[in-house]
Amino acid sequence: MEIGVEISLYPLNQHYLTPIQAFIDRVHADSRLRVVTNTMSTQIFGDYDAVMGRLVTELHTTFEGNDMAIFVMKVLGPLAV
Repeated sequence: MEIGVEISLYPLNQHYLTPIQAFIDRVHADSRLRVVTNTMSTQIFGDYDAVMGRLVTELHTTFEGNDMAIFVMKVLGPLAV
């Protein structure tokens, strides 16, 4: 089943651009996913298990590396392919 996730990351520190770019780069490195970025969010498309598995890993990594961060997500599915 194909899904789409729109996700925004808000690190609560002065150096917010670094963790945002790191998150985008890590998600973009997964060749199973299609990643589209804009100024407000990152959109991730792919198989449900691949998308959600990657998000579990990358949210954990982001939370470990920052004092505090907020993720806002919208999940759309199933998508017609």
